[in-house]
Amino acid sequence: MQNSRFDKSRLPSRHVTEGPERAPHRSYFYAMGISEEEIHQPWVGVATCWNEAAPCNIALNRQAQSVKMGVKKGGGTPREFTTITVTDGIAMGHEGMRSSLASRDAIADTVELTMRGHCYDAIVGLAGCDKSLPGMMMAMVRLNVPSVFIYGGSILPGKLNGRDVVVQDVFEAVGQHAAGKMTSAELDILERIACPSAGACGGQYTANTMACVSEAIGLALLNSSGAPAPYESRDQYGDFSGQAVMRLIEKNIRARDIVTRKSLENAARVVACTGGSTNAGLHLPAIAHEAGIDFDLFDVCDIFRDTPYFVNLRPGGDYVAKDLHEVGGVPVVMKELAKQGLLHLDCITASGRTLGEELETITHEADGRVIYPIETPITPTGGVVGLRGNLAPDGAIVKVAGMKPEEQIFTGPALVFECEEDAFEAVTHRQYSVGDVIVIRNEGPAGGPGMREMLSTTAALSGQGMGKKVALITDGRFSGATRGFCVGHVGPEAAHGGPIAMLKTGDMITINAVTGEISVDLTDEELAARKADWAGPRQTEYESGALWKYARLVGTARLGAVTHPGAKAERHVYMDQ
Repeated sequence: MQNSRFDKSRLPSRHVTEGPERAPHRSYFYAMGISEEEIHQPWVGVATCWNEAAPCNIALNRQAQSVKMGVKKGGGTPREFTTITVTDGIAMGHEGMRSSLASRDAIADTVELTMRGHCYDAIVGLAGCDKSLPGMMMAMVRLNVPSVFIYGGSILPGKLNGRDVVVQDVFEAVGQHAAGKMTSAELDILERIACPSAGACGGQYTANTMACVSEAIGLALLNSSGAPAPYESRDQYGDFSGQAVMRLIEKNIRARDIVTRKSLENAARVVACTGGSTNAGLHLPAIAHEAGIDFDLFDVCDIFRDTPYFVNLRPGGDYVAKDLHEVGGVPVVMKELAKQGLLHLDCITASGRTLGEELETITHEADGRVIYPIETPITPTGGVVGLRGNLAPDGAIVKVAGMKPEEQIFTGPALVFECEEDAFEAVTHRQYSVGDVIVIRNEGPAGGPGMREMLSTTAALSGQGMGKKVALITDGRFSGATRGFCVGHVGPEAAHGGPIAMLKTGDMITINAVTGEISVDLTDEELAARKADWAGPRQTEYESGALWKYARLVGTARLGAVTHPGAKAERHVYMDQ
């Protein structure tokens, strides 16, 4: 018996539930206690990145149960499954970080394979850590099924001497400890109280940045990303998300109806105005790629350039995700953007209504403390800036949230390191000078392999009080928690023969985030001569396994460091099979 709201003959699950030839398949379903009625309803994959690796993901299993209840209320049959997660906070500062970005694409791949293999009709995806959010959204857009995303929620801040502390403080404390500014006993206390609950890192780092993106891009219900992970009020968002995906099935609203060029621009606006992670410059192009939309790093940065920065969040500001939630969350931020015509309000969202219709229901206004009125922003341009020049023809990106204009211009001699470990060792032992531009190369997507984040090194510099006295550039990435004048995603990367591979210690480098320039004081002829003498990319130790495969498939950071041709080459449409 089928629910008359849904036309099962048009849904992928018909291939495993309908007709006499599927009797063996139905036997498996009866074995799991699924009723005849449930077998013939739409099937919804409830995908989580639950694991016991870190607090970011530990609450997802419980939250998935509320999603399943919502799917059942909406007349669907939920089937829960999990995929991997590599948590950056645990992977940071050692070889494990090579697995981080590669895990994003592995998450998308495994969700795709699970959905295809079992013929699920729609997906509700739950994710908690940096790469799992874009990975889950990439899978939704790749499959182009009715999709709803839900963030697992942020961690609560710790308290020390009356002030909020987060894991960023612990990373920076390592530098303070090395510099003799903090005792071992003080570090021991800080590490024990900085992370008091389940949830993803609390500042506007990559997880919370991409959680804001999920609402702005339309894949998540409005305000669903705000409540911290321990709040049981998150259950209602799970329930509503489950019901919402059933309405999307009924209306045949698919992920690519939601993720459009306009909605990607909306997402980039929200990243800019919140001083979000530079990693959004990698993940937004990757999501666009899954939809077959041209939207690269330069497109993202064009939007960053003319978007006011008005949300006062760490690391550039003072507050954490819990504080943003308490003053109205992402909907209030978007309401401010809409006041100056900076949003496309006609974009469809996971609710089935337009963004404009959703924002009309929001009554909160900017509080002036966490969310400034857009008329009086913290700075008139975005907290993240794109750079380009003879050192980075394919672009680079830097977070300037919290930096004064005069701090956004830096010229100094290069101090070149071939990998992060060498740079971290030098920084730890203060083997650099005020005014240096520290260069870390061979850390790009292919050359790393894996495009590691440099938080240990940048946090050590900040802990030593040197964050504004030196600059750092790399073809790798930075954590959303990084602060200081730190330029990432320099492209082409060293492994692909980009200019960063040709640098020598002492070359004069200029970084100007005001004009968007990153250049080295060398002529085109000198750069060409050095490339002619270049010995080629550094040999890595990764000659087998997943990282070997990733290094050979991955493309340039400018286009999102993607590993397959994307929707433009698509010939098989899953939902229409």
